[in-house]
Amino acid sequence: MTKHRVAALAGFAVLAAACSSPAQSGPAPTPFPEATASSSAAAPDGSFSVVATGDVLIHPALTEQAEADGGGKIDYRPLLAGIRPLISGADLGICHLETPLAKEGGPYSGYPSFSAPPEIADAIKDTGYDTCSTSSNHTIDQGAEGVTRTLDKLDEIGVKHTGSARSAAEAAKPLVLDVNGVKVAQVSYSFGFNGIKVPAGKPWLANQIDVDDVLAAARKAREAGAQVVIASLHWGVEYQHDPTAEQRSQAKKILASDDVDLIVGHHAHVVQPFEKIGDKWVAYGLGNSIARHSEPKGDTEEGAAARFRFVRDGDRWKVDKAEYIPTLIKLDTPIRLIDLSTSPPSAQVTKALQDTDKNILSLKAGKSGLTRPGK
Repeated sequence: MTKHRVAALAGFAVLAAACSSPAQSGPAPTPFPEATASSSAAAPDGSFSVVATGDVLIHPALTEQAEADGGGKIDYRPLLAGIRPLISGADLGICHLETPLAKEGGPYSGYPSFSAPPEIADAIKDTGYDTCSTSSNHTIDQGAEGVTRTLDKLDEIGVKHTGSARSAAEAAKPLVLDVNGVKVAQVSYSFGFNGIKVPAGKPWLANQIDVDDVLAAARKAREAGAQVVIASLHWGVEYQHDPTAEQRSQAKKILASDDVDLIVGHHAHVVQPFEKIGDKWVAYGLGNSIARHSEPKGDTEEGAAARFRFVRDGDRWKVDKAEYIPTLIKLDTPIRLIDLSTSPPSAQVTKALQDTDKNILSLKAGKSGLTRPGK
């Protein structure tokens, strides 16, 4: 049993007290059955859970809220406190850090060229994330210096990362984590970088999607000992719920390989469907985890956490339970990210649940076994 599962079983009250905010009231999110002490359904030996969430997109309004929460110092932890039990309750928590980080004290900037306060990384760590994908269309907004600052900060706080690199040697080394004694690798790729050219002589600075490259990286991770490989892909069309034909084609090609076990997607800023391809899952787009667009669209505030349980299947590992947990960014003061599986009923909560159910299940993932706690 890992520290994350211990937290899920015995520490929710402590977590709530330590990170109290208006958004974190009520019980912890509905866990997998074996995570409850009263359940008779034991987890399969050696199983582990993964929770992945959407874009961490630091707009200036979020920093203003963090300054208010920190009494003049930037503190994003209250913004994310509503999902802390969910993330800390997983054996592996995966975030998608879309924006490069500035040096402490700034200068900071938002769209179109992001440079986010490094304090967001501290909040990511405190929320319970273990690793972040860092390849996005904004990865090189601040050039190689921004990539270096971002990865240096993640190293400083002990959050793993993949998708961008400070050197060719770093880019060539697979990220393989130990999760409940299972070696799990993560690879991260983006469709592009908003027209910004990768600096000359540094093709390794950020990963760009090419199916052959993704599969080569997964194969290299297997050779490094990985038993499970998860691909984080930044792709699709912004504000479009339906995955593109290219997304679906790429997913089929990638999951056809024995080297990749799961795809989690980002970029659209709205929730896209899940789909089971063969016996593997793709979550095409998890929406925003935390963001505050200058012109909120309603569905840009609706997101989802993807939760999967892996179990041993002979010499391999497979997902035997897949769930989605809807989230919502409440933009009224104070801005808060909330877990809708534990939120008190309201018209806003009901609408967000209905919207997320519709979009995530549009490719019939429910018939393939995808469930939502409480539904």
